[in-house]
Amino acid sequence: MEFKSVNEYFDSLPENTKEVLLELKDCILKAKPNATELLNYNIPAYALVENGKREQQIMIAGYKKHVGLYPHPTTMEKFDTELSEFKRSKGSVQFPLDKPLPKELIIRMIKYRIELFDTLGYDILNSSRDA
Repeated sequence: MEFKSVNEYFDSLPENTKEVLLELKDCILKAKPNATELLNYNIPAYALVENGKREQQIMIAGYKKHVGLYPHPTTMEKFDTELSEFKRSKGSVQFPLDKPLPKELIIRMIKYRIELFDTLGYDILNSSRDA
């Protein structure tokens, strides 16, 4: 199914998945209140810089037994030890629906990603790179 909006995506989910995914979304917005919500790869994405490209976005998705967070491989590497109890891959982590979300950890992961943009020379307000 091709979604036309993030709300349509959320509305397509089973209620328990939707509830946890909305909690995950809230974590992103606590770390970056002005993140831009969009669809990327037909799942919710949050641009951490204006007009942010894929590497400047955090993506999330809901599934039958878990929600997925796609924060970028560098973030996953940084938090690998803290995420050890969860199923993960190079660029994503799965949080099971039957366990509480590690909200503080998620917020720290998002803030870390934003800090990397400063290191790389991205301007958080307009996503330009310093020459």
